[in-house]
Amino acid sequence: MLVSKCTYYAHRKILNLGANVFYFYLGMKMNFGVIEHAQKGLAILIDPDFGGQLHWEHMVALAKKSPAKLIFIGGSFMHKSQLDNCIQIMRQANLPIVLFPGSSQQVVDSADAILLLSLISGRNPEFLIGQHVQAARSLKKSGLTILPTGYLLIDGGKPTTASYISNTQPLPADKPQLAAATALAGELLGMKLIYLDAGSGADRPVSMDVIAAVRKEVECPIIVGGGIKTQEQAEQAWMAGANWVVMGNIFEEDPSILEDWK
Repeated sequence: MLVSKCTYYAHRKILNLGANVFYFYLGMKMNFGVIEHAQKGLAILIDPDFGGQLHWEHMVALAKKSPAKLIFIGGSFMHKSQLDNCIQIMRQANLPIVLFPGSSQQVVDSADAILLLSLISGRNPEFLIGQHVQAARSLKKSGLTILPTGYLLIDGGKPTTASYISNTQPLPADKPQLAAATALAGELLGMKLIYLDAGSGADRPVSMDVIAAVRKEVECPIIVGGGIKTQEQAEQAWMAGANWVVMGNIFEEDPSILEDWK
């Protein structure tokens, strides 16, 4: 889809207009090929490995009441059928659904988009390009909006599933310039989003110093997740330069946490 002189303003009902529109919804405004930052947003991450139909239906009811603007769905172990079932139920929340895949086997047509994650903080070729090669033809046929994403694991205080599955070490939490250089390399390689993740169940979220350092180096939208358990922590991430904050474990364990957000 060619970008005309007008600026595209996205809405859920016009996702089928293509990637440029969906990029705006994720925090980009595309005008003459220039990417500009938009307002902050909150996304909730649903893991289909956690709970079942009744749990997901409860998540739908709470998501409708929450300030969330996007739903990410993904996990490390789920099967396609389980993923599809979860997506069909979460559709009732009337929010865009973005796949947050743990492997090439987690590509389904029922979502709106997919974060095509390249784990640029690690040196495991399987998660830099290997899984992408396996999924390439399926992705091309899927009709999903593809969102190339530089994925950085940041030390959150304890080992995480993502580090274990990917067989990589997270970047040190006290080396913000290392994270910034890594993110910049990802953007220069063509990544349209940068995802800073402390990992599921992290003891601490990605620090403001790391987010600010990355924000200083890259133009593309920044997603931050892992270890964010309060509105104050989310606000700190936005203040440091994040475009999107993701809440996962805490929302599934205590969904009421978002009910009192201002």
